[in-house]
Amino acid sequence: MKNQQKQWDVLVVGGGPAGMMAATRAADLGARVLLVEKNPKLGKKLLITGGGRCNVTNTKLDRQRFSEHFGDSSKFLFSSFSRFDAKDTLSFFHARNMPTKVETEGRVFPKSDQSQSVLDVLKASMRKSGVSTRCATTVEGLCVENERLVGIRVSGSKTPLLAKSIIIATGGTSRPDTGSTGEGFDWLASVGHTIVTPNLSLVPIRIEERWVRDLSGLSLKDISVSVFSDDKKHAEQFGKMIFTHFGVSGPAVLNVSGVAHNMHNDNKKTHIALDLFPNSDASSLDQALRDLFEKNQNKQVKNMLVDFVSPRLVSPLLELSLVNPDTPVHSLPREQRLTLIATMKHLPMSVSGFLGKDKAIVTRGGVPLSEVDCRFMQSRLHKNLYIIGDLLDIERPSGGYSLQLCWTTGWIAGTKAGEIN
Repeated sequence: MKNQQKQWDVLVVGGGPAGMMAATRAADLGARVLLVEKNPKLGKKLLITGGGRCNVTNTKLDRQRFSEHFGDSSKFLFSSFSRFDAKDTLSFFHARNMPTKVETEGRVFPKSDQSQSVLDVLKASMRKSGVSTRCATTVEGLCVENERLVGIRVSGSKTPLLAKSIIIATGGTSRPDTGSTGEGFDWLASVGHTIVTPNLSLVPIRIEERWVRDLSGLSLKDISVSVFSDDKKHAEQFGKMIFTHFGVSGPAVLNVSGVAHNMHNDNKKTHIALDLFPNSDASSLDQALRDLFEKNQNKQVKNMLVDFVSPRLVSPLLELSLVNPDTPVHSLPREQRLTLIATMKHLPMSVSGFLGKDKAIVTRGGVPLSEVDCRFMQSRLHKNLYIIGDLLDIERPSGGYSLQLCWTTGWIAGTKAGEIN
């Protein structure tokens, strides 16, 4: 029999984190597994995650709390995380001699600070488990015979690759330069699946005001970022953010960007606002500022505020509060002091747009969860088809949650596909 006509037990399409985890798990259970990847090498997108450091997972190990971070998908994922959660992910990598470390907000990174360490573990695991791989292989679509899914069509071959089970792990549409161009959605639609149009979810935000761009490179922590439209707050996140040459980014910004994007797309005037002191109310801030001013009555307000906020924030705060920076603190009217505090608690920035899919961390959209059996990541339309990772219509925050979704769905699909072959 020619090699092209060989029937594999499990065929995985996509050499990202979800696909590699699925392939390893299925092969560990004795299945003959082939993983097909269109890029010349595996893990291209994985290498750039977390700024090249790879935020592997998050240490919020309580399954209920962990699943709640996935919003309206939490119920679907709770049983999944009960089978393979963040603790299992850490065990997987630690058992393969990759130490990890925990940083702020529970984010877990390889101790090496290199995404390559994660990729090396996954590739070594596949080799040890006996997974066959074919890179630089372009898949043209799924192959159906007599209403049954039997394999995939690949470019340059008249004969399809045949398999008893097929796991699709091609990713969404974020960072198309890494190969995530959304063709997996087209294949799934061709066999009857509904596709929710992918939309930007975790994406940096463009800001209209010039002063924001003047702060490029400044990062803030322990702040809150809120989304407002029609004077109503629609979302709020706490954590870190960074000013950029186009606007704002960072975990707290990314985690509200999906809401902001939806508002902006609905042609609603949208702004985000920073609370520089989310753990203090206006009254306590006023008292702290008065105490500071009392000890330095003859100093100019611009020189005193550097002890209160980041020095680079002083000028825009005073300008937005209509406070003369050269005013001695003993001459600063109460009304202006209160206005300054109000600005610290609500520092507004007008949303002018968003970076594109080429800069998005993830996109929301894909196969509706109603069309997937959450116990196995198995298609409800084709029992030998599995859909994992970013192909599922699941919204999630930044902070290791996207990769945990990949590890969990990959492991579960690999388990079911491996067991039945």
